[in-house]
Amino acid sequence: AEVGEVQLTGPEIVQETTEKVIQIKHRIQAVRDQKKSYTDLKRTEARELKEQICRRYDQEGYTKGKVEPRADETLCLNDRSWLPCYDDLRIVIMQESYKSKYSIRLDSDEMYQDMKKLYWWPNMKADIATYLRKCLTCSKVKAEHQRPLSLLVQPKIPQWKWDNITMDFVMKLPKSSQGYETIWVIVDRLTKSRLFLPMRETDPTKKLARMYLKK
Repeated sequence: AEVGEVQLTGPEIVQETTEKVIQIKHRIQAVRDQKKSYTDLKRTEARELKEQICRRYDQEGYTKGKVEPRADETLCLNDRSWLPCYDDLRIVIMQESYKSKYSIRLDSDEMYQDMKKLYWWPNMKADIATYLRKCLTCSKVKAEHQRPLSLLVQPKIPQWKWDNITMDFVMKLPKSSQGYETIWVIVDRLTKSRLFLPMRETDPTKKLARMYLKK
């Protein structure tokens, strides 16, 4: 065999091939070591970044090990943004969340269920409840939906049966052979006696009055 301009014999070919194989192995190992060093470096950088952020915001006892850093140096827990106890950040987030739906949401549990999809911090549920108790807008909205306070009043007791009644309609039932699909339920408030009158949904009030007087 020839290597360059030099002819090699059998033993020399084996030696030359062995040296080439050893060189290739060294190169492969060097690449592996370099890749491993790069991976270790990135892991170290990520760990140091997490520790740095934790030291910066470690003003309360959150669970270490579960909070992970993002590329923008914020923290997350199970893909939810972890809000540090930094100035009024949490209050601002609660205000924005509350204003977006305050007209239809007055309950702290509902607000917590909405917010926990995106955010997390220790004692979050208790903080939301405290915020709603202190919120002036929330108090005004609640007051508008509440009756003014007054003394208890004894309900008027009926003097004779069927003088005072309550009623309701059970509708959308399967039609009977006579075409009835609604039941008119009448209850006497004194004796609790009940009437169940079959009717049609389109029956006028005059017909209902005649049915009641007849019974």
